[in-house]
Amino acid sequence: MFAFGSYPTPVVCLEPLSTAATTLWLKRDDLTNRLYGGSKVRKLERLLADARRQGASKVVTVGAVGSHHVLATGVFGRCAGFEVEAVVLPQPQSVHALETARASIGQGVALIAASSYAEAARQLAARAAAGAYSIPAGGSNLLGTLGLVAAASELAAQVRAGGMPEPDLVVVPLGSGGTAAGLAAGLLRAGLRTRVLAVATAEPVKLFRHKAQSLARELVEPSERAAVAARLEVERRYLGDGYGRSTSASDRATREAARVGLTLDDTYTAKAFAAALDQVALGRERHVLFWNTLSSAPLAPLLIDAPGEHELASEIRALAHP
Repeated sequence: MFAFGSYPTPVVCLEPLSTAATTLWLKRDDLTNRLYGGSKVRKLERLLADARRQGASKVVTVGAVGSHHVLATGVFGRCAGFEVEAVVLPQPQSVHALETARASIGQGVALIAASSYAEAARQLAARAAAGAYSIPAGGSNLLGTLGLVAAASELAAQVRAGGMPEPDLVVVPLGSGGTAAGLAAGLLRAGLRTRVLAVATAEPVKLFRHKAQSLARELVEPSERAAVAARLEVERRYLGDGYGRSTSASDRATREAARVGLTLDDTYTAKAFAAALDQVALGRERHVLFWNTLSSAPLAPLLIDAPGEHELASEIRALAHP
């Protein structure tokens, strides 16, 4: 397995955002790597090692045009000596999405435009048939998700060492499902009572819920499958108008996060943090842990060799629609 990350990532108490009834904690997976952090690092350590074992020289993945997963695959795929391709899909335009796409190209990722999931699946299959190692969206297959099972064990060790109390609830964004699934299964396997609240960030929510719950069940013993399903709750109320589109709740969460030095993105983490803040306000849980899946490393170093926005291929620019 590759060792891209620095572990354990810290746990921090967010006292200014806590109440007398509920303490809000932060798991800083934004710090997994200084060049580019986030929870994707944990999945890619295993997936790229598997690509190496299989003798691949090229990897191909899929995501939105401004996908953090695509960028992370580019950064660490390059570090491991792979050529990296990514089939990319439309998402709402934002400065951050376009910068992320530019950074991916700057890291050597060949972006292939696809206008639909069906076309993306065809493109991905064709490249896999030609010998590229295929990494699913978000790195969320059984192998990649084991990285989050290990992360849950890491958290359990921090709890037992006195780094924080046992959380009642962990709040994460729900995208491709692997992070929520791995944490739910890993927390159960580690002997913690903690539940996982996965905050939907894209449609179809039903599909992503099914994927997360299926992965979680695969990661535990048959006798524990009902228990892990009960621990993993999916919340769709924060989705708003859909993927990549902010809401009044996510805008407020972004402002509150800034008070404690935490930077969020509209696509995933702001919506999940909004849910975490609401859980604190409800006061039903003693300790709520927000798992920060977003890299906090500056993009500037990854943009040094990147094209300018006006230099992006027209088919790539067209994917970032207003």
